[in-house]
Amino acid sequence: MSILKSAVFAAAALAMSVSYSFADTFKLAVTDVEGLERLQVEWGPFKEALESATDHSFEFFPVTSRTAAAEALRAKRVDFVVTGPAEYIVINKLTEATPLVGLGRPDYFCAIVVRADSGITKPADLKGKKVAFGDIGSTSNMLCPMQLMADYGVDPVKDVENLHTSRNIAHEALKKGDVAGMGINHNSWLGVRNKDETVPNGFFRVIARSGDLPNDMLMVASHVDKSLSEDVREAILDNKDAIITAIISHEENDKYGGMDLVAIEDGAYDLVRSMYTTAGFPQYDKFIGE
Repeated sequence: MSILKSAVFAAAALAMSVSYSFADTFKLAVTDVEGLERLQVEWGPFKEALESATDHSFEFFPVTSRTAAAEALRAKRVDFVVTGPAEYIVINKLTEATPLVGLGRPDYFCAIVVRADSGITKPADLKGKKVAFGDIGSTSNMLCPMQLMADYGVDPVKDVENLHTSRNIAHEALKKGDVAGMGINHNSWLGVRNKDETVPNGFFRVIARSGDLPNDMLMVASHVDKSLSEDVREAILDNKDAIITAIISHEENDKYGGMDLVAIEDGAYDLVRSMYTTAGFPQYDKFIGE
C-alpha cells in the first residue's frame, strides 16, 4: 500500500473515531414539561448528569405536546425523550422510537376508590353508576383504572358513566357523592387524601388495585445509531446513583422518589397496549385527548 493511501485510510479512521467520541449534540425532550425555562429548572441536573456519564453533549428541545414530541422524532429533530408508558405506545407506533432506560417508580399502580359508607364492595357494584377517571390519556389515572375495571368484568366504556377530571376534583366529587367511584393513581391520590382534614382517611375504601405499571422511560429515536444508543444505556446504568440523585433533586419530580434505573424492552409495554384497546382505542396511533 502506498504512503499516500496509508495516510488517507489513517485520516479516515481518525475522522470516524473523532466523530464517535465527539458526536453532535443530542437533542433531549421531556413530554410533560412545557417551555425551556421549566426544562432547565426541573431537568437541568439530569441533563448535566447525563453528559457527565456519557461524555456526550445534550441540549434541551422544548415540546408543547405529546404530538409535537412525536413529530420532532419523526423529523429527526430530537434524539432522546423522557416520557410515560401511555405516551410511548403512540410515539413508538408513529416513529419506531424504542425504550432505552426505565425510570422505575415504586408503588406505581392504580386503584378504584369508593366511599366506605356506599355499600360498594367490588367493581361490579359500580355498573350503571358514575365513575370519575383522571386526565384523559394518562396511564395511571385513566388507562390503568379502566383496564382494572375490565379485569373485574366491568366494561369501563359501556357499563359505567365515565367522567374525566383532575385528581383533586375527582376526590371532592367522590366525597360529596357526586360520583360513586374514582379510578386513580393510588400514590398520588394518597397525597390528596392525607391532606384532606374534612373527613378521616377511613371515609374511603379501595375496592381494587392493579399490579405495578410499566416504567416511565428515556426513549431513543430510530435514527440514532444502535451501538451508540447501547453505549449511552450502559453509561447511564453504570452511573445511575448520580443520575437518580439529579432527577429527584427538584420537587416537581417527587413522584420518582425511591426510583431505580433499569434496562427495559418494548415487550414490557404490551400491557399498556391492552389498556388502549380496553379504553376503546385499539389502533393506538393517536394521543387520546389531543
